[in-house]
This record gives sequence, C-alpha cells and structure tokens, in this order.
Amino acid sequence: MQTWDGKRYRQLNGYLREKFGEKVFKISLDAGFTCPNRDGSRASGGCVFCSPRGSGDFAGTAADLVEQFDEVRGMMNKKWKNGKYIGYFQAYTNTYATAAVLREKYETILNLPDVVGLAIATRPDCLPEPVLELLSEINEKTYLWVELGLQTIHERTAEGINRGYDLDTYVEAVRALKKRKIEVVTHAILGLPGESREDMLETVRFIANTGTQGIKLHLLHLLKGTRLVKAYENGELKLMELEDYVETVADCIERIPADMVIHRITGDGPRDTLIGPRWSLKKFEVMNAIDHLLMDRSTWQGKRYQPDDEIIRLFQV
Repeated sequence: MQTWDGKRYRQLNGYLREKFGEKVFKISLDAGFTCPNRDGSRASGGCVFCSPRGSGDFAGTAADLVEQFDEVRGMMNKKWKNGKYIGYFQAYTNTYATAAVLREKYETILNLPDVVGLAIATRPDCLPEPVLELLSEINEKTYLWVELGLQTIHERTAEGINRGYDLDTYVEAVRALKKRKIEVVTHAILGLPGESREDMLETVRFIANTGTQGIKLHLLHLLKGTRLVKAYENGELKLMELEDYVETVADCIERIPADMVIHRITGDGPRDTLIGPRWSLKKFEVMNAIDHLLMDRSTWQGKRYQPDDEIIRLFQV
C-alpha cells in the first residue's frame, strides 16, 4: 500500500511542503477580471453553478491587489504563523485580458516578500498565443500552475451548465501548456445535473490520462444568485447526499495515478449564500469520512488506475 504523509492520497499541502521545505499558503485573489461566458463574447450569464463573485468567494475584498493579499495573508497567519505564499488568481477568468495587463497584475504579486509562485485559474478558451508566451516566461522564473475548469467531459452536461466550449478546446489548451512545460490542474465537479456516478468516473478517468500534474474534485454547491437555483426549485436538480459523495470521491481517488497531486477533495461554500448541500459546511468531517472509507476498503490513490493509450495519445506533444 502507498501512502503520503500518512494519507492514502497525495495532497497539495504535503506536495508543497516537500517541494519548498516548509508550509506554503495559497492566497486567493480577485484581480478584477470578468469572463467571456458572462460578457457575451462566448455566452452570457456564466456557468449555471458559478457564484456572483466568479467562484472567488474566499478571495480578498480590497480593490488594491497588495492590500487584498495582505488581508487574506493576515487571516491565514492567525492559524499558521510561518511559511511562504502562492498568489492564487482565483475569481473569474484570470487570463482574460491583454498580456500587458496580466503581466502587471501577476508581477505585482510575484514581487511581494515570501511569494514563491502563482496559481492561475482560467478557461481553456482564454489562452491566446501572447498569453501563453507570458505564462511561459513566468514559468521560467518562478513556480507556476494553471487551473482549467473542465468540470465534465460529457458534452450534453457541458451544454446544460452553459460551459461555453467543447472538449477539444480543453485538449488543445492542455497540449499548449504542456509544450511550454507549465503544470496543469484540472477541475472536475461531482454531482452535476443529470450525471450518474459512472459519468463522473468517466470524467476522472479521462483527466487521469492527460499526463497533467493535478486535479481538483469539487462537490456541486447550490448557491444563492446562481442560475441553478431555478432548476432546484423546479425539482430538476437533486443534490448529492454525504454518503454518495464520499463513496464517489473514494472511487475517483482509486482511479487517479499516484503521481498526480489531488488539490481538493471537497469544498465548503460561503455559509451565508449556500443553499445546499448543507452537510458540506462540515469540511473536516467530510474529509475524515473519505479517509475512513479508504481505510475500510484497504485502498489508496492509483490502486485502480488504468492507462488509456487512446486518451494518452491525445495529449502527447
């Protein structure tokens, strides 16, 4: 059996501590961007699950990026006193601007004391050549990963959630980033409308064969102010129960290769805007339940991973 710091899956915290030799904090930021899925250039209204803050609900609130960074760091330091920092451009689409604008924002954070890298959340359809060149330049001088919100490989679901791009766009984005040796982290959402557990596992099996470095597993949260609320009120959406979610995550972990870092296995939406599932607010109880199920199954990350040559070939560069 393989373990990582006593865990049965490879967590981001342990990976970063191993890489940098000390605790590393992600500082979530809202750099003031929007999204092509909101402003009409791709679609309008955004993805149906996305919050009014562009999934940056735990980012800082100050308009000035440095003040925002200090705000979030101050909250972190109440719990952990020492460490280094990764600036996490989280809210909305963080490559959706000119390369010059992006450079100014990225370098503002990189120039702060004890910042050892950047994490940039974006969409696969927002990586034009000038932006890729900028990311390549940054990748040569600091630690960098780029997060892509795939969520699902199933086109029927992607249309239903108003994602605004197809699977081929994701494949091309990953290939472009891999050519430049930039680490990629892919988001998958569990519990999307109409998806079975097998649908979710197919998405995870696909991501597992991309040759990328990380994955985030999210629970679908129903938040006030999102387009999913109406579907829920009409009885068209059923939220996952705790037991079902824990079992599905364990199934996913088994199918993720041992060298891929699992950045997230659950999440807790903002308490004041979360409609459900309310059990997700007890984040550590959820994580403990996943740990216990992995132990009960005598299983671990990668135990059931199976290479898929057809998918692997798609991502060869």
